[in-house]
Amino acid sequence: MYVTPQQAFNEALIRMSVLLYQADGMVTLTEQDYLDEFIDSLDWQSPISESAFLNNAIYETRKALDVGDGEKYLKALQQDLLFDADKAMEVAMAITGADGERCDEEAELLTLLTHKLLAKALVSCGQPNGPGGTAPVSI
Repeated sequence: MYVTPQQAFNEALIRMSVLLYQADGMVTLTEQDYLDEFIDSLDWQSPISESAFLNNAIYETRKALDVGDGEKYLKALQQDLLFDADKAMEVAMAITGADGERCDEEAELLTLLTHKLLAKALVSCGQPNGPGGTAPVSI
């Protein structure tokens, strides 16, 4: 089954969000509400329902966290998250701040996102016309 780049990004966002809100071992109602609203806003393009996908993502993420593979799990999402690095960071910041605090585990995963996995894309987004950020000017 062919998955569009947009759908792969949607799925990576859900997996990333679940990882981030489970990182501290507690899931608050606020975090769950944010995730549910976020998923409802996605342009879902899969024959697999959002809820079935979410349930599987929760299972996969819990398994990764139980064996200490949270960072490895996040790294595996890198390519799909690069589809829209700004949106990925927006979602990551929102889900980790939804309950009013960021634990050390969440902060470490955010640092991995901003400083390694999405760093180049986040920097280049602010400079759409190349390294200098300026377009040639004709006079």
